[in-house]
Amino acid sequence: MARYTGSVCRLCRRENLKLFLKGERCYTDKCAIERRSYPPGQHGQGRPKFSEYSVQLREKQKVKRMYGLMENQFRRTFDMAARVKGNTGESLLVLLERRLDNVSYRLGFASSRGEARMMVRQGHLLVNGKRVTIPSYLVRMGDVVSIKERSRQGVRILSALEGSQRRGVPEWADVDRESFSGRIKLLPARSDITAPINEKLIVELYSK
Repeated sequence: MARYTGSVCRLCRRENLKLFLKGERCYTDKCAIERRSYPPGQHGQGRPKFSEYSVQLREKQKVKRMYGLMENQFRRTFDMAARVKGNTGESLLVLLERRLDNVSYRLGFASSRGEARMMVRQGHLLVNGKRVTIPSYLVRMGDVVSIKERSRQGVRILSALEGSQRRGVPEWADVDRESFSGRIKLLPARSDITAPINEKLIVELYSK
């Protein structure tokens, strides 16, 4: 399976936005955006001219990298959103928010989506008491996501829970840190996503 193995800080600089791919490091002055707020590469400090296509592409790349998906995964999610009644762009973002790796990150069980994805694959997370190892699993309203008992004393998990107080918990979920669990009260809505995303550009790109 293909995956990105380069520096994730370069991705943030390329999109000129903090994607929070390095967890707690992104909140410190060591963040690459804070040090060099221009795209990487030899011509990073130039003044490029952006075409309509390049603006749409950059928006798609930004969202794809933010959620840690490869192109085929992202396209499948878009096709799924296109089959849902309503606004395709909003449906796309809601589907991305419902992914188990994203939900575990939002609940504070991991310091980044990449770390959350690894936790899911290694079997540390339970959904309604059953182990789920598929990061793209879509949670539903009423689901309870928890960390299995044998994994609760892991240093990274405890550190992530401590640091998650800075990010806060979305309104569509409740977290009980003592029981290492969170309940999905409502399905995420577009208004719950505060990142600067223009989903219409992604729809326009894929509609060509």
